[in-house]
Amino acid sequence: MSSGLVTSRRNRRTPYTDRVEALDVSGFSIVNHTLLPKSFTKSVEEEYWHLKEHVQLWDVGCQRQVELRGPDAAFLAQQMTPRDLRSMAAGQCYYTPLIDNHAGLLNDPVLLKRDCEWFWFSIADSDVLLWAKALALGMKLDVEVCEPDVWPLAVQGPRAEELVARVFGDEVRSVRYFSFIECDFHGRRLAVARSGYSKQGGFEIYLDDSTLGTKLWDTLWDAGVDLEVAPGCPNLVERIEAGLLSYGNEMTRENNPLEINLDRFCHLDGEIEYIGRSALEKISAEGPNQRMRGLLIDGERCPPCAKPWPVCVEGVKVGQVTSAIWSPAFGKNVGLSLISREHWTAGTPVKVAMPGGVISDAVIVTLPFEVPDCHYG
Repeated sequence: MSSGLVTSRRNRRTPYTDRVEALDVSGFSIVNHTLLPKSFTKSVEEEYWHLKEHVQLWDVGCQRQVELRGPDAAFLAQQMTPRDLRSMAAGQCYYTPLIDNHAGLLNDPVLLKRDCEWFWFSIADSDVLLWAKALALGMKLDVEVCEPDVWPLAVQGPRAEELVARVFGDEVRSVRYFSFIECDFHGRRLAVARSGYSKQGGFEIYLDDSTLGTKLWDTLWDAGVDLEVAPGCPNLVERIEAGLLSYGNEMTRENNPLEINLDRFCHLDGEIEYIGRSALEKISAEGPNQRMRGLLIDGERCPPCAKPWPVCVEGVKVGQVTSAIWSPAFGKNVGLSLISREHWTAGTPVKVAMPGGVISDAVIVTLPFEVPDCHYG
């Protein structure tokens, strides 16, 4: 039986899908009911090295925007996150965990402030739009909540700044990390942010007119030929090494921000109101029962972590692996894991139970990994 993805209106294409298909995309995932390229003709390791040395275009149109617009937009945004938004200025991007009344994580989007009454949540994989609409209705707020015609395109890698500057001008070179400016593109003013789902540097371009998707892709592609531009996608090896979390893998509604090491994004001194504050303050006072940690795992190359793998000490489960892959930089498997309070100290030896009865030795490390300085070949 074929395991190929059958597309339909429920699985939305992006303005860039035609281009990634023409460049021999070999697999898709579904995020926010939208296609996300997962692999091309190169191996994950080849794409990893290319990302670290050159520049890639990523179709991340699946990062849907939840737009809040109106007099109560700022109030609603603050109700949805424990991060203090009071000092956020227009043109800034904030990483913002969203929680429910039990402090369970609903999503971990990037929030863009367009102006004092206009915000975009650029979301991970969950239906934030419905949550925001329900809150606005239940609180009787003066705010419009919608999903706008906005389709992010990421440019990632050490040569990303040069490529983006060729298309949008040298002013992008002065854009600070997690900030954005507006740039002209064929009559549109696009938000161009220094951000992205890698630690190799880059930008995310928020195209607000889907009819210009092919034009934007082609313009960047043509400008980057001599920079060895290639199609790409979020790379699992680089993501794990960088300690970048994936909603649905590292965290779900069953987790709170503190156990995922998001303490610095949570305001806990009682000065602001947000949904789930009392629950989060209680967790903070008692301390989380588990924490996100890295693992260096011995043995042969591990299979994909399609479901959590038990992490054990002396035969007793003390946690679980949430993501794992072979790292060419370390020459061994690396993983992200949730580990219980009694065993989360860096340097603790553990066992990882992989599929097929394989038991591998591993050691707990802090995140992000201290990646060895090495190069392809």
